[in-house]
Amino acid sequence: MNKNKILILEGGFNEEHEVSLATAKEIKKSLYSQKIEFKSLLVSPKSFEDKITNFSNEYICVNALHGPYGEDGQIQKILENLSFKFSHSSSEASRLGFNKELSKKSLRDTKVLMPDHEVVERELINKEKLIEIFLKLGAFVLKPVASGSSFGVKIFKNLSEINYFSNDLKKNLSIYKNHKVLLFEKYLQGRELTVAVVEKNKKSVSVEVTEIISNMEFFNYKAKYSPNIAKHILPAKIPIEAYETCKTYAKIAHDTIKCRGLSRSDFIYYNDKIYFIEINTQPGLTSLSLVPEQLKSKKISFDQMIKNLIDCSL
Repeated sequence: MNKNKILILEGGFNEEHEVSLATAKEIKKSLYSQKIEFKSLLVSPKSFEDKITNFSNEYICVNALHGPYGEDGQIQKILENLSFKFSHSSSEASRLGFNKELSKKSLRDTKVLMPDHEVVERELINKEKLIEIFLKLGAFVLKPVASGSSFGVKIFKNLSEINYFSNDLKKNLSIYKNHKVLLFEKYLQGRELTVAVVEKNKKSVSVEVTEIISNMEFFNYKAKYSPNIAKHILPAKIPIEAYETCKTYAKIAHDTIKCRGLSRSDFIYYNDKIYFIEINTQPGLTSLSLVPEQLKSKKISFDQMIKNLIDCSL
């Protein structure tokens, strides 16, 4: 692998810019410790296609981007068209995984359980629509259809919370200005679980089940990237049947969406059942991230994981 030319893609332009830089920092430390030479490229959608042509497609692109453009299939499609090899999933798998509605549709014919949900265009949302959704789903979670790191996630448990939100609807919806479609998902007040899936000898393997206990209402952006806000229970102390179901569902999601190299799926354990929430085709690899922690519990080092990601791209 040392003979390969490595180019780290980092930054991006969206709300997950800082997360990308933190992931890239850890990847650089790993490559440096392995004495693997690399270059890095700060990505901007406006200039990426011009800048990437300054590199030959002998480079293997290690994608440290998160969020729109870097994680949703757009940059992957450009790299494919230019015949670059790159880490993580293909453009199509990235597109399906990043879009929560498409990933749920992909899993519809599997045995994976999912909370009821519906999608609505942002421009069509008003107080009456929110009440209609509440009467249909009960308590619900509002989130962008296509985003990551729990950006913009809000929980509505009763009509009074909807009324309060609707008092200044335009302002409260403004955080979703870059998102045309929003997802409304039935709120299951259960235990938050997550499972990493890696590839080994061309086969996907679920690593471990972690339970996340957050001091916040849920495992939001702040809890994910700030120390001492969330506690990780590894392995999760849940019944063995639920534990195995969680690992099975994560592998089904990874394989059905045709992820490559690495993914992480999130679940809720509610009323003795496991419910799939979403898949992350490019989970964070920061010092606080869940995937490195799970791999470490199986005596798989961060360096080994990075090497495997690069090997899977060949």
